[in-house]
Amino acid sequence: MLIHPQFDPVAIHLGPLAIRWYGLMYLVGFILFLLVGRLRVRQPSIAAQGWKAQDLDDMLFYGVLGVIFGGRLGYVIFYKLSFYLANPLDIFKVWEGGMSFHGGFLGVLVAMWLFTRRRGHSLLEGTDLIAPMIPLGLAAGRLGNFINGELWGRVTSPDSRFAMLFPQAAAEDAQWMFAHPQAMADHALAMVFAQFHGLPRYPSQLFEFALEGVALFLLLWFFARRARPVGAVSGMFLVGYGVFRFLAEFTREPDAFLGLLSFGLSMGQWLSLPMIVAGVIMLVWSYRRGQVASAA
Repeated sequence: MLIHPQFDPVAIHLGPLAIRWYGLMYLVGFILFLLVGRLRVRQPSIAAQGWKAQDLDDMLFYGVLGVIFGGRLGYVIFYKLSFYLANPLDIFKVWEGGMSFHGGFLGVLVAMWLFTRRRGHSLLEGTDLIAPMIPLGLAAGRLGNFINGELWGRVTSPDSRFAMLFPQAAAEDAQWMFAHPQAMADHALAMVFAQFHGLPRYPSQLFEFALEGVALFLLLWFFARRARPVGAVSGMFLVGYGVFRFLAEFTREPDAFLGLLSFGLSMGQWLSLPMIVAGVIMLVWSYRRGQVASAA
C-alpha cells in the first residue's frame, strides 16, 4: 500500500507570487495543444481543408474561453444548481474550485462554432481537427489533480496493488468507516485506519490520466492519420472519452454532495452516456454520408 507523496501544491515561489502546479498543468495542456496541432495541420487530409498553423493560436484563445466559461457553468448547472441559485454571487468565486469537463466540452463546442464560422469552415471540420489535440491536455489536468491530492478514488482493499492513502481524505475516510461497518470488518480496514488514520483508495486521477489522456490520444491520433469522413474523428472522440470516463468513474469517489445516482452510477457516468450515444450516431452518420475529409 502506497501513501500519496504530499507534493507542495506551489511549484514556484517568486517573492509574493506563488505559481501552483495545477496552474502549470493548464499551461502544459495549452502548449501540448499547440504542439500536437502543428503536427496535425501537416497531415494531408487537414491541409487539404485549408487549415494552417497560424489558425491554432486564435483557436486556442477561443478554446480557453470556452473551457473557462463552459467548465464553470457546467459545474454550476450539473452539480450544485440549488446551491448557486441560493448563492448566485458564489458563481464568480472560481478560486474556490468547481469546474466540469462536460460543461467545458459544451463551452468549447460553442467557441469552435464561432471560430469556424469566422474562418469559413464547418463546425465538424473544426472539431475533427482539434479532437486529437485535446487528450494530452486532459492528461496534464489529471496529473495536476494527483499532485494536489484531490479527486481521489473510492475505498479499496489494502491488499490491492493500486491501494494508496490520501491524507487529504482523512475526514471523508472517517465518515466512510462509520457508514460501512461490514466492509471495515471484511477488509481489515479498521486496522489500517487505526495505524494510518486513513483508508486505502484508488488513485483514480492516474487511471483517468492513463485512459482519458494517454489512451484516448493514441486512439484518436492513429484513427485520424487516415482521411476520414467529416465528423468521424469527432464521433470517435465522443465514444472514446465517454467510454474511458465511464470506466474510470467506477474507481473515482463520487462528489459527497451528490453521491451515486440512479442505478448506482455517478453524475460523471450519467453525463458520459449521452456522449457515447451521440458519438456512435455521429460515426454511423458520417460514414453513411461518405464525405471523406481529404475531398473537402
